[in-house]
Amino acid sequence: MKGFKKNPWFDKWARLAKEKGYPARSVFKLKEIQERFKLIKPGYKILDLGASPGSWSQFACEIVGKEGKVVGVDIEPVKFKSTLFTFIQKDVFTLSPEDFAPLKIEKFDLILSDMAPKTTGIDFSDHLRSVELVLKALDLAKAFLKKGGDMVVKIFDGPELKKVQREFEKSFENVKIFRPTATRKGSKELFIIAFNKK
Repeated sequence: MKGFKKNPWFDKWARLAKEKGYPARSVFKLKEIQERFKLIKPGYKILDLGASPGSWSQFACEIVGKEGKVVGVDIEPVKFKSTLFTFIQKDVFTLSPEDFAPLKIEKFDLILSDMAPKTTGIDFSDHLRSVELVLKALDLAKAFLKKGGDMVVKIFDGPELKKVQREFEKSFENVKIFRPTATRKGSKELFIIAFNKK
C-alpha cells in the first residue's frame, strides 16, 4: 500500500474496494444505497447504465443470484465477468429494444445509473451535462422499467436538480435525493432514488 497516501484520489474506499476485489470505490455508494433502501432483490433483472468498470454490476450479481440477470451498458469496457452478467458496449443514447431482444428481457425490475459526463471543472457546465444523462436514463426507464420498478441515478448537484426531481415524480410514486457517505468530500454527486414506477 506504499504511496497511496500521496495520491489524493486513493482514499480508504478505493483501498477497501481493491482489497475486496471490486474494480472501483463506487461500489460502496451502491452498497450503502442497498443497505438503506433494499432495492436489489434475488431473481431481479437489472439494467446498469454507465456500468464501466463494473463494480455496480458485480455487486448486483452477488444479490440477484442464479435466477437473476444484470445487463451493463457503457461505451467503455468493464473489468467484470459473470454468467449472470451481459455487457453491451454502446452509447446509451443509441440503445434500442433490439439490443435487449437476444436476452429475452422485455422489462427490468431495477435500473441503476452511475453515468457521469467527463468533467470540465466548470460546475454549472458539468451539472447540465449530468442532467442530460439523467434525463436519458429516465427516458430508458419509461421504455424498459416494469410498472412498480425502482431506479437509482447519479446526478451532479446544481440549479436544475429540483426540476429534474419533478420529472421523476411524474413517473414514480416516491422520489428521494441521497448522498452516500462514500462520496468524496467536495463532490457534487447526489443520487436520485425513485420508487415504484407508475
